[in-house]
Amino acid sequence: MQKKKFTELNLSPEINKAVEDMGFEEATPIQSQAIPHLLTGKDVIGQAQTGTGKTAAFGIPVLEKVDPNSKDVQALILCPTRELAIQVSEELGRLGKYKNKITTLPIYGGQSIGRQIKALKKGVQVVIGTPGRLMDHMRRGTLKFDNLKMAILDEADEMLNMGFRDDIETILDGIKGKKQTIFFSATMPKPILKLRKKYQHNPEIVKVVHKKLTVPNIEQAYFEVNRSNKLNALSRLIDMYDPKLSLVFCNTRKQVDELVIQLQARGYFVDGLHGGLSQPQRDRVMNKFKTATIEILVATDVAARGIDINDIEMVFNYDIPQDEEYYVHRIGRTGRAGRKGKAFTFVSGKEIYKLKSIQKYTKTKIKRKKIPSASDVEEVKLGLVLDSVADIIEADDLTKETRLIEEQLEEDYVSIDIAAALLKLVREEETQTDTENVEYFGNTGAEPGMVRLFINIGKKQHISPGDIVGAIAGETNISGDLVGLIDVYDRYSFVEVPKEHGKEVLKIMKNTTIKGKSIDIEPANPK
Repeated sequence: MQKKKFTELNLSPEINKAVEDMGFEEATPIQSQAIPHLLTGKDVIGQAQTGTGKTAAFGIPVLEKVDPNSKDVQALILCPTRELAIQVSEELGRLGKYKNKITTLPIYGGQSIGRQIKALKKGVQVVIGTPGRLMDHMRRGTLKFDNLKMAILDEADEMLNMGFRDDIETILDGIKGKKQTIFFSATMPKPILKLRKKYQHNPEIVKVVHKKLTVPNIEQAYFEVNRSNKLNALSRLIDMYDPKLSLVFCNTRKQVDELVIQLQARGYFVDGLHGGLSQPQRDRVMNKFKTATIEILVATDVAARGIDINDIEMVFNYDIPQDEEYYVHRIGRTGRAGRKGKAFTFVSGKEIYKLKSIQKYTKTKIKRKKIPSASDVEEVKLGLVLDSVADIIEADDLTKETRLIEEQLEEDYVSIDIAAALLKLVREEETQTDTENVEYFGNTGAEPGMVRLFINIGKKQHISPGDIVGAIAGETNISGDLVGLIDVYDRYSFVEVPKEHGKEVLKIMKNTTIKGKSIDIEPANPK
């Protein structure tokens, strides 16, 4: 369908100004179709993939219809995960920045319920939450829907997949009176159609049909590889392309945990995200990925819902997705905001038939590529070094270095031999440094990819974990987020740091103090 400008949707000046600030001129197809129906109060069931702008499709009507002079909850948005609830809340904050009297509140498990109760008592017009915590508030009587105007299910199919059907019905049944009901979903399985019949009245069906479901600037390829060789294949591709941030998808929690350990052992900055983690753990992992403290995030499909980071350069399907829809969701995490991205899929044995099904569904030809050899990776690394050399020649003052080379030329060496020897020296030094960092410490009892260090001060010297992190981050070039497990005992402490930085930490920290006290620091003995 033809796109519309936001100014053609009869929105308030406040919303138009907020949209303009966000840099958008044209509404996406799902926004163009859904917003007019929602503004008139009709029930809507919308089918759209991730990345199509569906949050604004229901968020703008919510902000337009809420009465800012009433402190009652007037709109409820149900989300399957905490990450998505936060993302929706942030998006509504950006869209409603000029609607000063409208208050939104994300409600989810893992956050202090007391703080949520306090906020609800002050008055909130829009609540965005996960089913479990919402029902908790309903049971307590701290969340009331006496004047609710709109109930929205975001990622409705995902909530059903996660087993929330009974919870959804409990929540919707607990809302008395007439309300506008909106479902947004990537797929339309039978359970959603049953919910539609039970809770919606003559809904408008809004469906975005893509001629091509994938983003044009995403390079897609697949690699036929035995299961036992997947890890080597992934490592070589990461080494070859050296992405700033990459996302690796696995089908199970167990595979996520296993792959994280394997990659950490190879020295990569990596962590995992899946539904088995506690909320504080999920918070820490996502924060590390957003700040590029880790470069690789290994995740399951459910855990990755709500990840909205523009700088993801590559997506790897370590396990081929079981659902064609998931393939679209996965690769849509890269190539955002006009950037280019790459999506690589590993295929083993009969999985080639699943890949063909995905190609048919997406109407896209996914090219076959060969796994790069060790020499291919080395050649790419060499090219990166030569690129750096070219940059130095263009930008730096090389007067001193030129004089030294001229002296070598007087010894009957030719310039090409001198350059080749220096390049070899650089490569050997890099290889030696990597080997030394891996082998120097041996087994210190640390987590994979880390080294455990002993420090001869502890609680008796009034030392806390924060003091140790602060000292390491302040004296070295290592971010505090990279520091691992810290154990503080009465007279000594242990701290884990990435193995590749271990020697640097030992060298620098031996000449420093923590809270004014000189320290001895050395590799720990195994636990």
